[in-house]
Amino acid sequence: MADKKENQESMKEAIDTLNQIVASSSTPKTIKKSISDLITDLKNEEFGLSVRAANTISLLDDVTQDPNLPSYVRTQLWQAVSKLESIRE
Repeated sequence: MADKKENQESMKEAIDTLNQIVASSSTPKTIKKSISDLITDLKNEEFGLSVRAANTISLLDDVTQDPNLPSYVRTQLWQAVSKLESIRE
């Protein structure tokens, strides 16, 4: 079972990856908006870490299906998903 510190570190790394995608000038604006909203949801402490991670994973799956998404951005999104999947409470 992952401890709280490991979960918080995984969440931070996932948010950092998502922030890099938003900051990239080659990311389509619609994708940036979706990811920015997801970052806001991840930082909302109303729900537990694992709930926020699970919700974001589900929504990121939809984002990765966008045909306008560059392949390298899709790869970065999968990296963020991998970090979020490691969060367990």
